[in-house]
Amino acid sequence: MASFLASIYGTEQDKVNCSFYYKIGACRHGDRCSRKHTKPAFSQTILVSNVYDNPRHRDPDCKISDAELQDQFDDFYEDFFVELAKFGQLVEMHVCDNVGDHLIGNVYARYEWEEEAQRAVNALNDAWYNGRPLFAELSPVTDFREACCRQNETNECNRGGFCNFMHLRYASPSLVRDLQHELAVELRERKRAEKEAKKGWKEREDVTGGGDAGGDVPSWKKAKSGGDWRSGSGAMAVDTQEASRDPYAGGNHPTGADGPDAGSRREYQREREVANGGGREEEKMRGWRDGEGTRA
Repeated sequence: MASFLASIYGTEQDKVNCSFYYKIGACRHGDRCSRKHTKPAFSQTILVSNVYDNPRHRDPDCKISDAELQDQFDDFYEDFFVELAKFGQLVEMHVCDNVGDHLIGNVYARYEWEEEAQRAVNALNDAWYNGRPLFAELSPVTDFREACCRQNETNECNRGGFCNFMHLRYASPSLVRDLQHELAVELRERKRAEKEAKKGWKEREDVTGGGDAGGDVPSWKKAKSGGDWRSGSGAMAVDTQEASRDPYAGGNHPTGADGPDAGSRREYQREREVANGGGREEEKMRGWRDGEGTRA
């Protein structure tokens, strides 16, 4: 039973939930609908109701030409696209050209993430456009192909602007292409800025020129030997000059013809201490014993 109810949810067979509201986010009956309008708590799509004002819908005797009407719509489309793009990665935006009260002038926008859509709704509900307050809400629409009137795309819809499905008005392709390009550039800059903000002070110092002049390895990453301490090469390096003087440096224990044997290592270390001035006290004690032995 549960699987059957899930399969018919939002369809014509569903006697509880309104299929029109599920598909297009609006219903011609409004609050008087006999079926339930379940508003989503989370969604990637938002609806801004009754925003676009088509002059021909307002005045049937409007003498405006098609070119002028398209120019006016392009201006509106650009204004709204730029505003909606401030809240996140805008995937698509559609404007209804219907005449019905529940669809006239509606603007639908889908974002990449649900948080971006919620941020846009919160901001738009406190905004005004063209002297009128905006009313935005989350929409259950996920597939605009199901929400649009297929007959209108082939100019075969007999209901015209009073159709219960979306009749979309499209902006000029060149404008849409330019807006998409500008949005892509802006999103790239946002990601770069966020990445820079997450960097520590050492990484930011490298970007501002505080690193190595060569640019390969920053100076603060280099150990005394010149290696990168993060990779461990500098930490494991041994001073070459010290190694040349001390045959036991680096854990080497040469024997036989290649170096002093294990029995002579103490003598070698004692000679090094004397040469460095650290064995003076031992030399004094040895001299006193030698002297005492002579007196004895």
